[in-house]
Amino acid sequence: METKPQKINLLNFDRAAMARFFAEDLAEKPFRGDQILKWVHQAGVTDFDAMTNISKSLRQKLHERAYVQLPLSIIWEKVSEDGTHKWLLRLEEGNSVEMVFIPEARRGTLCVSSQVGCALDCSFCSTGKQGFSRNLTVAEIIGQLWIAVRRLAAYGKKGERPVITNVVMMGMGEPLLNFDNVVSAMSLMMEDLAYGLSKHRVTLSTSGVIPAMQRLKDVSEAALAVSLHAPNDLLRNTLVPLNKKYPLQELMQACRDYFKNQPKRVVTFEYVMLKGINDTPELARQLADLLRNVPCKLNLIPFNPFPLTEYQCSSFEVIREFQSLLQKSGIHVTIRKTRGDDIDAACGQLVGKFQDRTRRNDRWLKKRLLIPVVVASD
Repeated sequence: METKPQKINLLNFDRAAMARFFAEDLAEKPFRGDQILKWVHQAGVTDFDAMTNISKSLRQKLHERAYVQLPLSIIWEKVSEDGTHKWLLRLEEGNSVEMVFIPEARRGTLCVSSQVGCALDCSFCSTGKQGFSRNLTVAEIIGQLWIAVRRLAAYGKKGERPVITNVVMMGMGEPLLNFDNVVSAMSLMMEDLAYGLSKHRVTLSTSGVIPAMQRLKDVSEAALAVSLHAPNDLLRNTLVPLNKKYPLQELMQACRDYFKNQPKRVVTFEYVMLKGINDTPELARQLADLLRNVPCKLNLIPFNPFPLTEYQCSSFEVIREFQSLLQKSGIHVTIRKTRGDDIDAACGQLVGKFQDRTRRNDRWLKKRLLIPVVVASD
């Protein structure tokens, strides 16, 4: 007995995948996929019968072979005193992830998650302490942008509504450990038939997964940010354990090569400021030496505390002195303004709720609280 092919969620398809589906699976012209992209991502229509420029026969084919459905829903939404929005989004199996929108005078930045949790365990990051469950699908990644566009349209007066001008893959997870899905989702973000964002306004932030960085520069035009946080291997091994596998000299070479043939583009380095840990004048000088021949800009990020953390934020005076020392070495340095910390929406504070397959959260709590933790069996 012949079984029917499983229906496909078209929200998982970028433009190239959509064209292949229409040509190979439906024996239709590839441009039909372009029409679907515009209906779904620009008009927000997910019902094939409401797509008025699609023939009745094609709509029937689509009903038989495909569907368009958001695989996540809003559990709650909070708005900070400074206008920052934060959402907790439920996934279909019950896990959840967080997403943040940061409005500014001339731009609005959406911070999107790529994984349920994070496998890298950076010591200063609340997300990393929660452990890791799984990668997000393309639909779950682009679905965050789909939801945010429509939720933000409900705020403010006409002509004054918050607008998403930038997207950063800087939420929960290490994007390059979910390479294919993240690249496809970013492709949709930059696709004129979907969201039409500039390649300069879609940014992937990585802790330095070098082989994936080398692949990324060949397949995506998105901007690149690297979570640095230390100027030498000894300290970075503690703060960013991935450094033990991909040490700084190799990472710096990968960054020098990244925009080698695009002289107007630079890598952004992120450096969280931790009191008494990575904020001394000597470390500023080491950082200046490390970055001297790397086309870059540096973003200093005041540390955002979370429960049971061992770290504190450097004082504003220390951060300004750190910035001054780097500027004297010719490095372009900015200090990121902390936003949304009253709703735990600041950098490094996203946690979501999910089953931790790594058991890292249990181990971390046991270590911090010095109490026995009962681990439930799978």
